[in-house]
Amino acid sequence: MAGQTDPHISLFSPQEVEFMAEDELVKIVPNMNMDPLNFISGDFGRFVPQIPTEVPLWLAVALKRRGKCTFRPPEWMTVDNLTQILEAERESQSTFQALPFSYVEIARLLFDHARDDIPDMYMVRSLVEDIRDVRLHKLETNLGSFQGTSAVKISNVSAMEVNLVRPFVRRALEAFYKHDKPEADVDRDTRSSRQQREANNEPRRPLRQR
Repeated sequence: MAGQTDPHISLFSPQEVEFMAEDELVKIVPNMNMDPLNFISGDFGRFVPQIPTEVPLWLAVALKRRGKCTFRPPEWMTVDNLTQILEAERESQSTFQALPFSYVEIARLLFDHARDDIPDMYMVRSLVEDIRDVRLHKLETNLGSFQGTSAVKISNVSAMEVNLVRPFVRRALEAFYKHDKPEADVDRDTRSSRQQREANNEPRRPLRQR
């Protein structure tokens, strides 16, 4: 797919997609007492040792770097759940399993900053990569069967996948439109000419004498 080999074709860079994913809420377990933190995006805390709480991913990473918390991995990020998702992805070539919209970016940030908090981290990372590859292959296959300029609907596609396929979909729809447009113009001109001839052949109504 074009977006995979040429990052300049994608709408956003991988860094920008990851930046947007950092607003996703994740669960942490603080190891300190701290009053609530007030941000434009909302208030988070109060932070009490050993009491789980939800914060944006960027804040969780910042606290983790300072040794102020541990991560509570998302429920979908277990070996059992990811194995089931991978098997289901492989079984169906037309449907995608429900995963967080930013599952790739969330997983990558946790692998980079909280690997000690993820049980079976290497197996989890391998499964996430396999799921990503299977889904991208399915996207390529499904988009390769484009027909006509009708709307495209694919459920449960992630942010990274949308970012990769959007330029391809746009160019494909533009190509189909340009291919269909000459025929549409001919049909429109034919209908206009026929209507003009019919109008000219209609009997003229005699003028009423004054």
